[in-house]
This record gives sequence, structure tokens and C-alpha cells, in this order.
Amino acid sequence: MPQEYSGIVMLIVFFAIMYFTMIRPQKKKDKEIKAMRDSLSAGDEVITIGGIHGKVVKVSDEVVTLEVPFGKQRLDFSKWAIGSVVKKGKEKAETETEETKDKE
Repeated sequence: MPQEYSGIVMLIVFFAIMYFTMIRPQKKKDKEIKAMRDSLSAGDEVITIGGIHGKVVKVSDEVVTLEVPFGKQRLDFSKWAIGSVVKKGKEKAETETEETKDKE
């Protein structure tokens, strides 16, 4: 009897290992990226998945408007095209206020 079930048990163990080593970490990473894209706000400095660096000017449901440094041009991107946030706008404002306090 145990010999008959050994193949099924091995298959279940294999799928469990696959789930915990590949599928679960990818879902966790996807959830973090979605949270990052949902928390975008004006003033954040971001990098797109294409490598374009810019500052977020406007955020709507599916479109993010970035201002690139050269020529102050504004470009519209889909939210899914934002790869990472370099600096949050609020953090930058806090560091500037701390610098002005240090100067006084």
C-alpha cells in the first residue's frame, strides 16, 4: 500500500517546494511593487523600466506624468512603467528643512 502512494506523495512534495521557492516570493515581490506604484505622489523622483529618470508631476489612476531634467519636458507614462522610486518627495522636503535649521 505505501508503495502505491509514494509517487503521489513525491509529486505533492515537489509542488510544495516549487511553491515556496518560486511562486510565493514572486507574488510577494509583485505585491510590494504594486504598493510602491500605488503610493506614488507628486514630487517623487523615479526611474522607469526603460531607464528614464524623472520627477513625478501628476498622478492619475493609470497615467503618471514625469518631468525630465533636460529641457523640463513632461512625459506621460503608464503606472506599470515605473520601475523604482529614488527619493520620495516628502523625504526631500524634510531634508531641506533640516538643512535650513542647521544653517540657522
